[in-house]
Parts: sequence; structure tokens; C-alpha cells
Amino acid sequence: MSNRSRAQVSSARRIVVKVGSSSISGDNSDQIAPLIEALAEAHGRGVEVVLVSSGAVASGMDYLNLDERPGDLATQQAAASVGQNVLTARYQETLDRYGIAAGQVLLTEGDLLNEPHRSNTRRAVNRLLDLRILPIVNENDTVATYGLRFGDNDRLAAMLSVLIRADLLLLLSDVDALYTRPPHLPGAEPIDFIGFDQELEGMEFTANKGAGVVGTGGANTKVKAARLAASAGTAVLVTETRLAAEALAGGSCGTWFEPMPTAPGRALL
Repeated sequence: MSNRSRAQVSSARRIVVKVGSSSISGDNSDQIAPLIEALAEAHGRGVEVVLVSSGAVASGMDYLNLDERPGDLATQQAAASVGQNVLTARYQETLDRYGIAAGQVLLTEGDLLNEPHRSNTRRAVNRLLDLRILPIVNENDTVATYGLRFGDNDRLAAMLSVLIRADLLLLLSDVDALYTRPPHLPGAEPIDFIGFDQELEGMEFTANKGAGVVGTGGANTKVKAARLAASAGTAVLVTETRLAAEALAGGSCGTWFEPMPTAPGRALL
């Protein structure tokens, strides 16, 4: 795949797509169907697709009669336990229209860092893809320690992309691209392209406006995740969930992170 052109997205054979909680829960739950339809279209043309989905805690909140994200770990874990089941069912409902089965993969940080868990994770995901199953990956929030999470699912998605040698990592959120400063501030300009060795001095990447209501990520986490994946040879595109179909078709949208041309070993973990 070309190191520079979004137009080559359509030639990627293995893609990891990450979607954030706020993009698929609450008032935005209607985005689940079009997102899955976009993934199904790519799957239908032979692409191996992995979906890294946040949203388990957010999806479980209604069932626990919670108006806001719980602050204590035990209740977060309870919400995640309920919500993961709900979230996977919602995805499968749309996938059924295309005859695609989802395979749930719940990971802790150790599963991507430590042997033999790391090799086993790679083998399991690869086998699911060989069987034309669409893996739906999330942190195993119900049992994860160290504050529940990796830090964010952007990092999980980047680490997984490196592990399975994905051609493309697509990071989806509520914002159409990365900006030179938070997009709600005056003077913010969208960033079209970031070279693999480009310095980012003068750019202000912080949490997105409104982040933390149901989600945990922001622009800064996406930059760090994109840099991790790109340095290992995986191209990265950051854009809005509503533009997923356009992005997967190679459209001119979002912020493109050029992968390192000759990644040394493609395994930096």
C-alpha cells in the first residue's frame, strides 16, 4: 500500500477500525448500523476487518439506571459486564443482514504485552479472520486491573494493529479530523497529512471538547496511538464515525498518518 495516499486505502487487505463510546451510544446510537454497513461492505470485497469498540460501560448504564458514568471501579465493571453483551448484540443485529458473524475478543493489557498471552492473542485473531469472522475487540473491563483500562482504546487498537500487522488503522470519533488546536477554539485548522518523521511542534492536542462524559479519549490519545502504529508500518487515518464509509472507500477525509516506509520488524511492543 502506498505510504502517502488515502486513495490506496481500498487496497488494504487487513484493517483495524476503532470507534469511541460517544459515537455509538446515547443520541448517537443510530450510527451503529451505518458503521457496520461500511465494515460489511469492506468485508464483502475480501478485506479482513477487526473492530475495536469502546462503549461497554456506556451501553450498560441504562440497564443499571445510571445517568452518568460511574466513578467507582466496581460499578464501572458491573456496567461493562452488562453493556458488553448489549453492544455485541447490537452489532450482530446489523451484521446478520450481511451473513457475517461477530467474534467477541476481550483483552487485558497483559494479553498484548506478555508471552505466551501475546502470541495466543495473535493466533486467535488471525484464526477468526481466516474463518471470515469479524472480531469485535474491547478491553476486558469487567476483570481488568490498574484502573480498569489500557488508558484508552486508541492505544489498544494501535497495539493490536501492530500485533496482527494490519495495513490500516482507522480511528473514528466525533470529530472529522485532527486540528492544530481543539476544534472549538478560534483559529483551529484541520490537519490533512502527518509524515512519519514530521515534528508536531506548535500543534495543541488535548482532550476533545466534551470528552469524558461517556468516553475517555481525545485528540492527544489518537496522536499517540497513530504514532505507535505508523512507526511500526501501519498507515493510520483519523476521522469522524459518520465518514467511515467514505474513509474506507479511500475518500479525501480526516488526518492521514504516513507509515514508516521500512518499519524495523513491525513489532515495537
